[in-house]
Amino acid sequence: MNMKVKILRKKNPGSESYWETFAYNGPENNSIAGVLDYLNYHDDPVNVQGKVSDRITWECSCLQGECGACAMVINGVPALACETFLRDLKGSEIVLQPLRKFPVVCDLAVDRSSMQENLKKTNAYIGDYIPSPGEDHTHQYNAAKCLKCGLCLEVCPNYVNGNTFYGAAFANDCYLIYARNKDKAGDIRKVYGEHFAAGCSKSLSCVDVCPVGIPTLASMAKLNR
Repeated sequence: MNMKVKILRKKNPGSESYWETFAYNGPENNSIAGVLDYLNYHDDPVNVQGKVSDRITWECSCLQGECGACAMVINGVPALACETFLRDLKGSEIVLQPLRKFPVVCDLAVDRSSMQENLKKTNAYIGDYIPSPGEDHTHQYNAAKCLKCGLCLEVCPNYVNGNTFYGAAFANDCYLIYARNKDKAGDIRKVYGEHFAAGCSKSLSCVDVCPVGIPTLASMAKLNR
């Protein structure tokens, strides 16, 4: 299968971004993760101008849609590289960009540490697990599947890295803490209100893009209730 792969690259956090295009001639059943591996390791990377290039930096771990590390923008759509396949894409060119709501480390790898830092800043952690009668274990399980991939923040019209609105991943964490330790309920409802409820416009783009289908709207409803 012959395709062009256009990648928005960056050598380091302080350098300028630039586009570079490579030719892919490999299996048509490949995922985007497989395409990147093919370009990096099939031969020395050579771009369409015939120049030898640096290997493409991107993140991966499980390659099974369970770690969230390979999140990027694929043909304008935020998605996991390991779960996006050539057969589902249109056209003869693939355009890859890093997530735009996070600082770029190198090429397609970004720094998503702000998601953890926001939890630390608001003291949002479960602490002791204190079960209560009538717990919704099914929803707790679904909310806990969050990969911290950042796709929900990428598509959120309200989220800007560094502002006081922390997005859907934070809201789900708040729900889990509230559900599992009622002693922290007051504190959690306060930070949830300040850093999510007050800024959410309920576009629900986070629900549409979530690779594991977390029902964030239900988490919001339970906390608002």
